[in-house]
Amino acid sequence: MDLRFGSRAAKVAGHWIRGTGSGRLPHRAGAMAQSFSPEQAQTTLFAGLLAAARRHGATRTIVEDADGTTLTYRKLILASLVIGGRLARETQKGEAVGLLLPNAAGLLVTLLGLNAFGRVAAVLNFTAGKRQIASALVTARVSTVLTSRRFLEAAKLEELADVIRKTEYLPGHRVRLVALEDVRTSLSVRDKALGALRATSARIFGRAPTNNPTAPAVILFTSGTEGVPKGVVLTNANLMANTFQILDHMRDIFGPDEIVLNPLPMFHCFGLTAATLAPLFGGVKIVLYPSPLHYRQVPKVVQRVKATVMLATDTFLSGYIRAAEPGQLKSLRHVVAGAESVKAQTRELWAKIGTEVLEGYGATECAPVLAANQIGANRPGTVGRFLPGIETRLEPVPGLTEGQRLFVRGPNVMAGYLRADRPGVLVPPDSGWHDTGDIVTVDNGGYVTIRGRAKRFAKLGGEMVSLGAIESIASGLWPNAQHVALSLPDARKGEQLVLVTDKPDASKDALLEYARKEGFPELWVPKALLVVASIPVLATGKVDLQATREMARKVRPLL
Repeated sequence: MDLRFGSRAAKVAGHWIRGTGSGRLPHRAGAMAQSFSPEQAQTTLFAGLLAAARRHGATRTIVEDADGTTLTYRKLILASLVIGGRLARETQKGEAVGLLLPNAAGLLVTLLGLNAFGRVAAVLNFTAGKRQIASALVTARVSTVLTSRRFLEAAKLEELADVIRKTEYLPGHRVRLVALEDVRTSLSVRDKALGALRATSARIFGRAPTNNPTAPAVILFTSGTEGVPKGVVLTNANLMANTFQILDHMRDIFGPDEIVLNPLPMFHCFGLTAATLAPLFGGVKIVLYPSPLHYRQVPKVVQRVKATVMLATDTFLSGYIRAAEPGQLKSLRHVVAGAESVKAQTRELWAKIGTEVLEGYGATECAPVLAANQIGANRPGTVGRFLPGIETRLEPVPGLTEGQRLFVRGPNVMAGYLRADRPGVLVPPDSGWHDTGDIVTVDNGGYVTIRGRAKRFAKLGGEMVSLGAIESIASGLWPNAQHVALSLPDARKGEQLVLVTDKPDASKDALLEYARKEGFPELWVPKALLVVASIPVLATGKVDLQATREMARKVRPLL
């Protein structure tokens, strides 16, 4: 019999009832007091939930979503064990189970339920496109995908659902798509009673049904902007380590009196770890919102729930502050930005309402946070200092005079990749070191500045030019527009710079004049501009480089 249960599973079940870490500031009373140590990571996500409930109180309300579902630690534990126990009868220990669900309590309950019984949550990016998702399912050998009919209909994903059903994760074996709406009829009295018994036992004795810190907990997928997506396998220990690294480094953000609004999808590691797991284990109430793209709605949610902290990307932060009505965002004391660099104008707009932007930096492969600015130690233009427990190595890049390539190692670094050409085979990082592919500088105070991606440099006239720096020039001249610099092959010159922009009246002459005035080399000014109605953006807030590049290639003969 197919397992079916509803998207409001949490509510239903509830009814049954070596970096330095420098720059730390004295923590507020009641905030996470302990400093990070690797031993904190030696547990699973579900066991971490049990520990958080004991530490902060089982009756503490910890999760709220846009449907009005509210969960205390006790209800979250119960719901996770009921659902996890039912899923355990349909899946194998260690199996990757796909999750195609929105940012809501039901997703968190299902993820933790899978974790409680040793299953791996393969969280799917439902905005990635049919081909990318089918590739991800094969790469991670996902035989079952859990979703919601209500979600599929609301998001108009019925076509994607058909593709998933037709995908063969192994030759001759199709993926099973399981809807979650029928939980009320699928879950028996025995399921509910057994879940309640397990929940009581778990709270009393603090033991999860399974507890293997080194086992995979989650598989996330890269955006695939450079090709087919890779699966990033993160163990329980990776996620728990990064959670406690964040809570140590950002202890003044995650105090017990804060309310965190998370509009970021959990298929994005920033949305999963920094915006969900860290507050969950730190005793901070999380309000989940299903889409970061609702620029007018998110400020209304901030006002309604009186959120004090929000995590988002520069693109989204810029959208919220521009769309908000006066007073809607006044409760926000801090916003934490990641995934892309923060523009000066975004900071200025938020500063006008008295809200400080703290920029951080990370990579999915590192669970994800590597560095972040802190309250009282915030240097705009940098991504702050490295989190405790992270080792770093900098290697020179031929042709670059400023910045070196960053390699990192630590308890938060992934178990390895799953690649499309070798489905199901884990490829671990070399000697534990992850090559971030980022070019950085680190000043004497330990503050890290991202100079660009190694892949996002063009070689012009024998000089390496950062595409990110070109985008910064364009942003300085046209701050209210979005810009993407590309390097396209050129038969005569080898490479040609193209600036894609949504500034309607952008001109090469104006950009050249501004660059000269600001003292930038003329070599850095793109010889071709492509004005578009809008720049493609991923659901994570990052620019969709692949789609932007395709746009430029199609019109290149006209440039």
